[in-house]
Amino acid sequence: MKEQIEQRLKHLKTEFESGQKMLTDLETQQTNLKSTLLRISGAIQVLEELLADTPLTNTPSQEENDAYSTGNSSTSSVK
Repeated sequence: MKEQIEQRLKHLKTEFESGQKMLTDLETQQTNLKSTLLRISGAIQVLEELLADTPLTNTPSQEENDAYSTGNSSTSSVK
């Protein structure tokens, strides 16, 4: 009976250590993810501020965007 209790105790201690390591790893992942999200948030803010400061006359027209995305331009000749 004592041997079974000792085996169970050893097994539980092993599980406990494994759980603690997993918790530590998850906390590290959480810290890294929070840092990444903070950097992304900062980048979003900068880009939004740049867009707000950019005059609308510098943006390409929808026709220019369409020509660029399809690889065609309205000035090219058809052969």
